[in-house]
Amino acid sequence: MPRKPSKFREPAVTDQQSPSRASSTRRLEPLRHVDAGVLNIAYYEAGPADGLTVLLMHGFPYDIHAYVDVAPMLAAQGCRVIVPYLRGYGPTRFRDAATPRSGEQAAIGADMMALMDALRIKRAVFAGYDWGGRAACIGAALWPERCIGLVCVNAYLIQDIARAMEPARAEREVPLWYQYYFQLERGRAGLAANRRDIARILWSQWSPNWQFDDACFERTAAAYDNPDYVDVVIHSYRHRFGLAEGDPQYAELQRRLAALPPISVPTVTLDGAGDGVVPATDGRASAAKFTGRRVHRVIPAGHNLPQEEPEAFVAAVMEVMKE
Repeated sequence: MPRKPSKFREPAVTDQQSPSRASSTRRLEPLRHVDAGVLNIAYYEAGPADGLTVLLMHGFPYDIHAYVDVAPMLAAQGCRVIVPYLRGYGPTRFRDAATPRSGEQAAIGADMMALMDALRIKRAVFAGYDWGGRAACIGAALWPERCIGLVCVNAYLIQDIARAMEPARAEREVPLWYQYYFQLERGRAGLAANRRDIARILWSQWSPNWQFDDACFERTAAAYDNPDYVDVVIHSYRHRFGLAEGDPQYAELQRRLAALPPISVPTVTLDGAGDGVVPATDGRASAAKFTGRRVHRVIPAGHNLPQEEPEAFVAAVMEVMKE
């Protein structure tokens, strides 16, 4: 049986206690590769092989380096840490040229479960934000027996595609400009030509208080050079509005997600107080979707919360692991 991490202390440390943050050029290496479902997934692993597993799932437009500080902190707590590149990012590749380059939510969730199966991981903590948070929510909702606990930024992230065309308040629509841009073929061409420029704008708008430098950005921007990046991103943003067909192999999963299934596992949800795309809330609007123990916190960070405030993210992971 896997052993539990030896240190279950609450890791809410002060700046004086925290380890030094990684430099802007430090990379999560070496990478490992495994065939998992339709993908050959590139991933970083840290920590003891017999520790309780934590899957750290990144978002758009980021990569595994969102966890450049989180991963070693969790490994030091005795966790086995797995940080995969999502489909369309970095060295992760589709195994068959004929596989649709889908970015739909069911595909992202299925990829995470296929990775667990390929690595023979029975149960894990699912933790993530943005696309990765959605994958984590899907896994927790549909396969709770595989999930020790959930950590998710911006609460319940399973998409309600049936209501996707209902407009939000005008001020909430403005930060979503990129989603509307990607509906057009002009937006596809723009993403192909200007993927780095678009990502840098989004980083700045979504995390206005995060002082990332050029080296930090470029370390992640290399992940956008994946040959499937544009197709996966464009499909993701078109499918969520009901404007693109899904991959038929995920039709049953998508049907189950359309019911907006509740999440029963122990959960910590986090909002960034300075999030420029998803404003922080008190968590009450999504409370009914969490039928198990759920704690909600607002953290002084932007959208890329695990990279901006890694100590808070690690504390949340360790909290759900203690349940």
